[in-house]
Amino acid sequence: MKKSLLSLVAAAAISGAAGTQAQAEEIVVHKGDTLWGISKEYGVSVDSLKKWNKLSSDVIHPNDLLEVSPIKYVNVRKGDTLWKISKAYNVSVNDLKEWNKLSSDLIRPGMKLAVYTDMPVEMNVEKTSAAKPAATPVATPVSAPAAKTTTAAKPAAAANQITVEATAYTADCAGCSGITKTGVNLKANPDAKVIAVDPSVIPLGSKVHVEGYGYATAEDIGGAIKGNRIDVFIPTQSGATEWGRKQVKVTILD
Repeated sequence: MKKSLLSLVAAAAISGAAGTQAQAEEIVVHKGDTLWGISKEYGVSVDSLKKWNKLSSDVIHPNDLLEVSPIKYVNVRKGDTLWKISKAYNVSVNDLKEWNKLSSDLIRPGMKLAVYTDMPVEMNVEKTSAAKPAATPVATPVSAPAAKTTTAAKPAAAANQITVEATAYTADCAGCSGITKTGVNLKANPDAKVIAVDPSVIPLGSKVHVEGYGYATAEDIGGAIKGNRIDVFIPTQSGATEWGRKQVKVTILD
């Protein structure tokens, strides 16, 4: 569920990849914004924001454009190869194939490739335990009443259990559409148990059990949700604030 200020902005062409152009996730700075506040909003560090935006101080100004994610999207042009793109961004061909679920080195003009220019640490954590993509993603809205976390039953330990950093989000905010990536209307279904995920780690549609939250479905994504990170949906701002940021275990059920 994207906030209204988030946009994909075209960046300059990168030398070394013939004709290739990249897009980055950027936000427009508004009056009163600070690097610290933006870092908390998108789950990144102030140092990372300064690095991605080549800032020498913490000072930002209204109408500035700030990159808030290490991921860029490369538009493949005629003559591009994975090798050329890997050299342009100083990453490996294997990384490009893994990030984009490619089974071979072949790419075609018109494709859009994800490139992590400053790969988060969590992308390297527990790769062996990440679930494989589901054959048919499930996009059925979850409308069962929220279970109390103090009494919710926990599943038996499973091989597909990972540890993630969990934050919370809500549809009860100005500019929030309330519609998840898979089409669940959270404003119409405030009791839905939904999480936002990085689909390369937890495929959309997966049924999961989140420690301290209960059984839920992966129905959403987020600009700052990369690697072993999730957002749990909580219907009220006060509840989302109370959740905070914590390390939890997630069991991927299917």
